[in-house]
Amino acid sequence: MDIITEKLIYIAIFIFIIHSIETLAYAVRLSGARVKMIASALSLFNIMVMISRLANMMQQPFTGSLIDTAPDNHALEFVEKQFRFLIGASTVGTVFGILLLPTFIALFSRAIVHLSEEKGSVPSLFKRIFSLQYIKRGVTHFSLPKFSYLRGTKMKDIPVRLFLVNMIITAIYTIGVLSALYATLLVPENSTTALMASGLINGMATILLVVFVDPKVSVVADDVVNERGSY
Repeated sequence: MDIITEKLIYIAIFIFIIHSIETLAYAVRLSGARVKMIASALSLFNIMVMISRLANMMQQPFTGSLIDTAPDNHALEFVEKQFRFLIGASTVGTVFGILLLPTFIALFSRAIVHLSEEKGSVPSLFKRIFSLQYIKRGVTHFSLPKFSYLRGTKMKDIPVRLFLVNMIITAIYTIGVLSALYATLLVPENSTTALMASGLINGMATILLVVFVDPKVSVVADDVVNERGSY
């Protein structure tokens, strides 16, 4: 039985998109600091996070089906290789999101301004940004990260602790569902208990993110708005 199946590729693409969206959500905060409209930016940030969380919940049943279709004679090794493929897709999705950050900072900056012009109406904003004219103009904003962005940056200005905490929490969130599913193979007699633990893991990761990361990122954005830092 082939390890890389059509179903696995579809799930990997879905996970790739989810992690790209989660990474690009940080561009919303940067855009808000850039146009000095933090409150409006937070509303768009919440929409991005909600979409990524919903998409992550939607992919869980499809990922779980990989357990059901695994061969009985070497299920652990088979599923392990498939899950490593999915973890690789999440990593590539994150890198892809990082590469598109400059582009989406520019796009989200315009979106935040348009949201203000639409008096906070998200449906009107979506109608506007998904128009053919807006998409054509959006293509002109395409750009990749440059080393010049780091010019003038000192080591003391880099929040190393924040990076490490965010990395650990994101790793927990990324691996939570896959770990719970894999645990059902390790302890089949307690498979239901192991599977339900995925919600607990993701819930704890979300709480840690809200408590330890979001406030720090918000302060950094406020510093930019108040001209105590540069975005």
